[in-house]
Amino acid sequence: MFGDISAIDLARFQFAFTISAHIIFPAFSIGLASFLAVLNGLWLWTRDDIYLRLFDYWKTIFAVVFAMGVVSGVVMSYQFGTNWSVFSDKVGPILGPLLGYEVLSAFFLEAGFLGIMLFGRERVGDRLHLAATAIVAIGTLLSAFWILSANSWMHTPQGYSVNDVGQFAPEDWWAIVFNPSFPYRLVHMVLAAYLTTAFVVGAVGAWHLLRSPESRDAAIMFSMAMWMALIVAPIQIFAGDSHGLNTLEYQPAKIAAMEGHYESYPDGRAPFILFGLPDDATGETRYAVEIPLLGSLILTHDLTTPLLGLDAFPEDARPPAAVIFWTFRIMVAIGFAMLGIGLWSAWARWKGRLYDAPWLHRAAVVMGPSG
Repeated sequence: MFGDISAIDLARFQFAFTISAHIIFPAFSIGLASFLAVLNGLWLWTRDDIYLRLFDYWKTIFAVVFAMGVVSGVVMSYQFGTNWSVFSDKVGPILGPLLGYEVLSAFFLEAGFLGIMLFGRERVGDRLHLAATAIVAIGTLLSAFWILSANSWMHTPQGYSVNDVGQFAPEDWWAIVFNPSFPYRLVHMVLAAYLTTAFVVGAVGAWHLLRSPESRDAAIMFSMAMWMALIVAPIQIFAGDSHGLNTLEYQPAKIAAMEGHYESYPDGRAPFILFGLPDDATGETRYAVEIPLLGSLILTHDLTTPLLGLDAFPEDARPPAAVIFWTFRIMVAIGFAMLGIGLWSAWARWKGRLYDAPWLHRAAVVMGPSG
């Protein structure tokens, strides 16, 4: 049964498990740190104790999430050297400094001010405590900056040369850090982190509103979360479209797999495949449900721009289409569901029913883990 599984398959599975578990925590903590800074600022501005109660409630959760992110991140960093030792040797002169910058400029900043944020209000005063909370939030964004720069460089490498021992040596750090896909990936990830936090906070607020409709704490949480969903979800859809155009330019094979296109469209006019079963063995998407022309409009915003299919690439350079095809559609479906919740909440707010809309609250609870 397991005779065809190689050491590299096991290494990939182990790393996939680790990074899939790890990403949950920074994705939540990035948005939650900013939420805490906003709550702290609102309390200092209004002196309404409700914001202080919410801050104290969520700061404990942030501490646990932050700690889990650190622990799982340490495991992942060890796997760079154990599972992918040759890769780490080859790209170490570039990825090593980028990850080092993340630790020096971001993690130390977060860890250094985390204690003040958690325990220091009575010792440093309200204004310095707000500054410490804001610095922790800035630290999480800096961490995202460096990690996304390293990740993006692996997708769209720039600014390097290969030295005599086969290592990737840095030639232009500006080109390395600000590689072609980095701005799109950074914006996409940070917005995703804010949406993650918005829907977790919104789910908690909705849960309590279903049980205690008069709870002002729950109402504030739910209202703030729904504002974030309404504002950020459409921005994320636009950012995702821009990211897709960038990926089409630099990684066309990934887009071909994502769209289930095994055949190229030299004259454009590609359909959009809503659903189907990509089959790498036969080189076709079976049982495809298509919308004519929409694929070209989405991918190139033009009907006649040529589109490459997987047949334009060597077989050993083609990504496994089924995985990318379905995970992309799940992501898009979740994104539009988030937009739907945001619009639903706007309608309920306009009708004066935001806190008295049980079906909206139930939907928000269901959407809690969607980020």
